[in-house]
Amino acid sequence: MIREVLVADAEEFLILLKEIDDSNRMLFNPGERTTTIEMQRKVLERFANDERSVFLVAEEEGEFLGYLGLISDDLERRKHVGRIVVGVSEKARGQGIGTKLFQSIFKWAEGKSFKRIELTVIRDNKPAYSLYRKMGFELEGEKVAALLIDGEFVNELYMYKLL
Repeated sequence: MIREVLVADAEEFLILLKEIDDSNRMLFNPGERTTTIEMQRKVLERFANDERSVFLVAEEEGEFLGYLGLISDDLERRKHVGRIVVGVSEKARGQGIGTKLFQSIFKWAEGKSFKRIELTVIRDNKPAYSLYRKMGFELEGEKVAALLIDGEFVNELYMYKLL
């Protein structure tokens, strides 16, 4: 089931975020996220009060398996843009959860004046890149040496989808 993350989900959601960070394919290094449950609760409260930003979660039998956040911009010149952050638990990859999360966010975004949705992905994360292409995202460019992972500089791909 795909649903919005609630403030009451803060602890379970934070567990999922930290688990996915451990994949070493996200912005945070494994173990680097220092967010507390209370801090996470406050983030979710801000999202609950923002009509144009949301976190969705894929949940099965009470367990969180993946998430997708769409974050809007308050600047007048960027109000038409939504930024995506997404992650799927390693144990749930390849089961269509990412596809369902994207389908749900596209439906959620309808009527909210988004023209452009954008995301980034580590260049060598081929499964994620393939999913994003399947969901209609186009490659926009490559940021060279954008991240330092395990002592090596890696490139980040910038992708977008026009709605």
